Amino acid sequence: MTTAPDQPDADAPKWPDAPRGTTGPGDPTRPTEPPREARRISRRAVLGMAGVGLAGAGLAGGFLAGSAAARTAAPSAGPAEGDGAFAFTGEHQAGITTPVQDSLHFATWDVTTQDRDEVVALLRAWTLAAARMTQGLPAGEFGPVSGPYDAPPDDTGEAEGLPASGLTITFGFGPSFFTAADGSARFGLDGRKPDLLADLPHFPGDMLEDARCGGDLAVQACANDPQVAVHAIRNLARIAFGTASVRWSQLGYGRTSSTTTAQPTPRNLFGFKDGTANITSEESAATDEHVWVAPGDGADWLAGGSYLVARRIRMTIETWDRAPLREQETIVGRTKGSGAPLSGGDERTEPDFEAAGRGGVPLIDAASHVRLAHPTSNGGARMLRRGYNYTDGSDGLGRLDAGLFFLAYVRDPATQYVPMQNALAKHDLMSEYLRHTGSGIWAVPRGIAEGATLGGDEGAFVGQELFA
Repeated sequence: MTTAPDQPDADAPKWPDAPRGTTGPGDPTRPTEPPREARRISRRAVLGMAGVGLAGAGLAGGFLAGSAAARTAAPSAGPAEGDGAFAFTGEHQAGITTPVQDSLHFATWDVTTQDRDEVVALLRAWTLAAARMTQGLPAGEFGPVSGPYDAPPDDTGEAEGLPASGLTITFGFGPSFFTAADGSARFGLDGRKPDLLADLPHFPGDMLEDARCGGDLAVQACANDPQVAVHAIRNLARIAFGTASVRWSQLGYGRTSSTTTAQPTPRNLFGFKDGTANITSEESAATDEHVWVAPGDGADWLAGGSYLVARRIRMTIETWDRAPLREQETIVGRTKGSGAPLSGGDERTEPDFEAAGRGGVPLIDAASHVRLAHPTSNGGARMLRRGYNYTDGSDGLGRLDAGLFFLAYVRDPATQYVPMQNALAKHDLMSEYLRHTGSGIWAVPRGIAEGATLGGDEGAFVGQELFA
């Protein structure tokens, strides 16, 4: 993906030519191609890789990724603001506490094979490709313009010349990955499904479309360049051909939350600041309590991971736009300008739900969104949100199909998400303007150890502990 500068770095990794006698770049019978410098990587990307090394070639070889300095509990602002790279390896998967990037491509797959070995091979291939792409490299060894001339390229090419752009790729396993429609276990995973990994209930007011729900596997690709995020999902879909097929996907833009204190609070399509009270990566005690699955929570292979909840929430934009400002602020419970709670203060001021105005009427309505979603209304439960705005054109009546693609990571969906969503669906004043059309939940395993070898028949891969 990253194109070399005019003067390539002397220490940039070199990609080996194919042996003579093949139709690779070493074959004198092959038509002339652009120089192989395109397969090199700039010094900035090398620094972003933080120690990533290559050993061998393709899936048959090894891939060393990460270092202790590559990703810490308090992530640097650099990659989230531009071209840099986040380490693929680490205690937790990247893309959770990582500073939220500007663009999203989310996709789910249905596994079409019944062969456990084929599923493991897919996860190995996905892991290696993801590790490469997050460092600004092509998905495959040769890239879009090299390799066997009479075979499809091992990278689709639309991100050629683009930097890593802070790309993170996060993987999850859905309930249907473990259990077939007849209730039998799949892929020899008897007893491996976490008790908390259950399809979300049908909430009041849900208008779910089956084509936008569920999926055996889910991948969240986030980047500061939408083309880089799309490239990641496209190449994973290409690799999965014959083993898994895309069930549904969603593009997102304009993050609707922050996961670090360095990021300002963004706005959603209703024009209000969103995610003011979101958990940030600097709150290590909060992430331990509310985000990361702990040993003893019921699935040892998932310890250090999390549960991902996704909801596609269509906003009735046109109706909202005709509502008076007073009504909009009453529904949200915050001012539209500064984001301060209606009880006073600034955006970060804790709402005072007991404060009353004229006639003893609470300044923050009891049915406002901020009141019903607040931890004090939900047994202290919090979640880490990584949502995005979306706009998918217009419907047949000329109304925008737009809204929020809600993504949240929780330690226990049964106590952190389900009760809160039930309360919001029944009582939230905002529910009049929302239509939930898509839904899903996935178990997100922990990260791959820094320095682990990836690829080949023995290398580490995402979800490896599940298949141990």
